[in-house]
This record gives sequence, C-alpha cells and structure tokens, in this order.
Amino acid sequence: MSPTDPPRLLPWSSPDGKPCFLAGDGTGYVSRLADEMEEAQLASAAELGEEAHRILAGRAWTPGEIHLLALELAASLADVRRVAESRGARLPVPDDDGSDGDDAPDDEGGDRPRLPAEAFG
Repeated sequence: MSPTDPPRLLPWSSPDGKPCFLAGDGTGYVSRLADEMEEAQLASAAELGEEAHRILAGRAWTPGEIHLLALELAASLADVRRVAESRGARLPVPDDDGSDGDDAPDDEGGDRPRLPAEAFG
C-alpha cells in the first residue's frame, strides 16, 4: 500500500455499527475474506432480485410477505451500495489529460437523450 492509497471499506461493520476499514496491499487474509464476502453479497442480491420479480409477478402475496421482501431488499441494497463504494474508492485515478472527462454535451440546454417515463414500467 502506498501512502496515497485510501484504506479499504470492508463489507461489514463493527459491533456498534461503525464502518470498518483495512490498510494494506490487498493481498492478505482479511482482504481475501472481504473479497469473498463481497462476492457472496452480490450473488445474494442477484438471487433476491430474481425472487422479488417472481413474487411480484405472481400477484398472490400477503402484506406480510411484501413487508419481508422490502426489508430484505433494503438490506441487500445497503450491502451492494457498500461494495460499490469500497470498489469505487479503490479505482485508479485517471491521468489528467486536460479534459473534464465528460465527452457528453452539457445538459443545461437539454442536449442529452432522455428516456420517456414509460420506459421505467
């Protein structure tokens, strides 16, 4: 780990709910354990998403089932967000080539393509 590398946000919290971080080169036991846990969290989120689609498509659910599904989806979303934050923080910073990195036109004039609301269900 170089002095400029940020510590890694781990996919678990301390007993009092605070985030846990790891400083290192990413090759140790705790790093491998964190990698495995992140993969398990992402796989679980994918399975839960498929289950949610099946449950909702069946249209034969009780309010309790929907409540439980919402709780599980919220917990899964929090896990996936934490994985994304951790991985995003570890991405290399691109070299500054003089551009702002955004090749798309500014949206102030509404130049970017937009999807109609119907595209989202």
